[in-house]
Amino acid sequence: QFYEIQGSGGVKALDIRLGAGKYPNPGDKVAIHYYGRLAAKQGWRFDSTYDHKDEDGNPKPFVFTIGSNNVIAGLDSAVRTMKPGGIRRLIIPPSQGYQSTTQDPLPPNIFDRQRLFTTIFNPTRVANGESSTLGTLVFDVELVRVTE
Repeated sequence: QFYEIQGSGGVKALDIRLGAGKYPNPGDKVAIHYYGRLAAKQGWRFDSTYDHKDEDGNPKPFVFTIGSNNVIAGLDSAVRTMKPGGIRRLIIPPSQGYQSTTQDPLPPNIFDRQRLFTTIFNPTRVANGESSTLGTLVFDVELVRVTE
């Protein structure tokens, strides 16, 4: 069952697997794997860390610092309430999603990035009141590790 993460601005979560250990604190580096999709556009998947490979061909996690304001707010607030090994599905409302084209995580493929932003920030659709649908994101996230 989905629940709203307290203090998240409306992010909803469904815990698939609970992790173990400590919650990350502001300033901690976290490594996550994710699938990022739009709730609209038939659930178009715009990015996945499982597609990003290191030199050995292994999936490369996305690393960010909790509270750094470099990532979309909904992802930051959701990961703060996870423990390593935890997996959850997130529904991130537009207010907690992409507010600019410089917020991480960004799809590495320029065409995917362009499609993502032309969908979310489409001026005609935003003017028509569709931004609440177009900007809603669905992320499946696994917290791989926390480094203090």
